[in-house]
Amino acid sequence: MSARARKQAWGGVAWGGAARGAVAWGAVAWGTGPYADALRNGHGPLYLRRNDGWLLPLEVERWCAGASAADLSALRRCEGSVLDIGCGPGRLVAALSARGHRALGIDVSEAAVARTRHLGGPALRRSVFDPLPGEGHWGTALLIDGNIGIGGDPDILLARVGELLAPGGLLIAETAPVDIDERAQVRVEDGQGAAGALFPWARLGTPALLSYARPAGWRPVGQWTCEGRPFVALRRRRTSSHSPDPANSAADTSSQRARNTSADSPVTGS
Repeated sequence: MSARARKQAWGGVAWGGAARGAVAWGAVAWGTGPYADALRNGHGPLYLRRNDGWLLPLEVERWCAGASAADLSALRRCEGSVLDIGCGPGRLVAALSARGHRALGIDVSEAAVARTRHLGGPALRRSVFDPLPGEGHWGTALLIDGNIGIGGDPDILLARVGELLAPGGLLIAETAPVDIDERAQVRVEDGQGAAGALFPWARLGTPALLSYARPAGWRPVGQWTCEGRPFVALRRRRTSSHSPDPANSAADTSSQRARNTSADSPVTGS
């Protein structure tokens, strides 16, 4: 059975199409309430709750700590200027800046942007679907910590990321550690009565992500697992011979390609 045939409407709701509206609801949910409070405090508990009551714990303490070995396994593969989509409290932007990359974090949460800037990382309060600096010139885009689920429609999200990257640019995404392809209406809550608004979200394992990516013109160039967290690297199809000019774009920097290290558990790397 194909991945598309296996697709499930998580919580009984199948989402697609109106990405901007979906992200607008997500901006309300992530921008205030329990999520913002958790980032300001640096800890949870915090959960995503779907319609049937199932809870997905969110790792706030890990997000608010420094970059882990798993994070660094992804950052070592970044090329050129890096856009961290849904940057949260900024650990990846800070680590990228320390490694010499020109990096920018975007997040719909004011608390996330403030914390990122406090760490010394540049960040903007924007949705991935808002106008962004350097569109079409980014070397690498990151969708880490479940952010492949933004908007609840992987096809639309992948298309948007493709617009942001330079031809041949790299997308590094973290996937769910199980074979899953689900969409749902969820809300953020703290388990103590405080809850945000409902919004659409998706969860994808590696097979599901690849099933969306290949028909959309993305070429898998790496899969690995580190500290139990699976990652996929996808290369955008080259559709233009134009090369971004670092002197004319604030989003560009010299390309840096990293090597695998023994901390990774590579699956493929073509």
